Amino acid sequence: MACFERASPALKDILLKLYRAERPFEIDHHLYEFGSVEYHIQSLASDPQHAYLSISTPLLSQGILLSYGLSNYTIHAIKKVCTDIVEVVKPAREGYQLTLKINLEKIPQGKGSIKAITEISTVQAIILSSQLKEMLQNVSSQGISEGMYKPIKLVYHAREPFYVIKQPEKITAVFPMRFRENTDVIIATAFFQELMDVGSSESWAKVPPCSWSPIPPPELRGEALEDLSTNGGFVSFDISSRHVEGKRLDKTVWSLLNFHAYVKYHVKCTRGFIQRRMRKRLDSLVELLQKANGQEEQLCAQQVQGCKFVRKLVNLSKSKSTKAIKRIHCPLKIHGFSRFRRQWLRIPKFSSSTRYVKLD
Repeated sequence: MACFERASPALKDILLKLYRAERPFEIDHHLYEFGSVEYHIQSLASDPQHAYLSISTPLLSQGILLSYGLSNYTIHAIKKVCTDIVEVVKPAREGYQLTLKINLEKIPQGKGSIKAITEISTVQAIILSSQLKEMLQNVSSQGISEGMYKPIKLVYHAREPFYVIKQPEKITAVFPMRFRENTDVIIATAFFQELMDVGSSESWAKVPPCSWSPIPPPELRGEALEDLSTNGGFVSFDISSRHVEGKRLDKTVWSLLNFHAYVKYHVKCTRGFIQRRMRKRLDSLVELLQKANGQEEQLCAQQVQGCKFVRKLVNLSKSKSTKAIKRIHCPLKIHGFSRFRRQWLRIPKFSSSTRYVKLD
């Protein structure tokens, strides 16, 4: 839903450049951020000491808006930010819910300028959290009528609504969780179960109790079926009066507004960690296989070399033995012995007197 940083980094950078410019210059810049947020920064050369900032942002709840688009509580909260520097312009520029007039000459020098411009850049976070903060401030009210137990659906992104249910002495915030990937559902379910285990421990006894269920809680009976169709279950927080006292109110509100974003960030980081470990494990296995193959090839090469050496020895021994046999077979050569062998060592021919008659 919201981002982790309250101050818009891009808006802060533009305002710092406009403030630190050595020469005044005109600017008419439109800036768009995640969540359909639009900023319009304008500065005229004819009026270099002033800059105008217009903001358009989706409201947290779908209620009846005033003529300038924001409630008195929200306007009062915005006026507390840099009261000497910022002035709310009424009516706001057409197409925007709020227009601020920034006096650049009143911004303090040095490090004070960064602090002041950072506070101005948090105006969208103030608009977003003011309505929920107003609800949580009345948590200990004893005059709660029976009709106030009906869940209040708060929508910032269409796919990420959550519910606030006012009850005696507490407020219950219920978050329907939806994920696109089945692997994200598995990681998120493990995270929710661990969150319940940690929240029930003694060391975290002061934080709002957390519970998770795969089915809708009883407080959401009667709500639209499309809003209760989830694959990640329902996460609930019970907020009591001590969680919204003093400075804790702002921290509690910001934690609730960022819960969807925090869960998605945790799931994304966990999935990336698992993938890195799998790739690292795969690389180590491949390295072991390559090392084993190298050793096997080296062993085969040694065996082949040994076979070749044995074969050479056999061939060498054969050649030596045949030569020796040849030498032994005919050690002396006598002239005329071949003629003597033809004449006297001739095999005689015998003729048989018996004759055979071929039978038909």
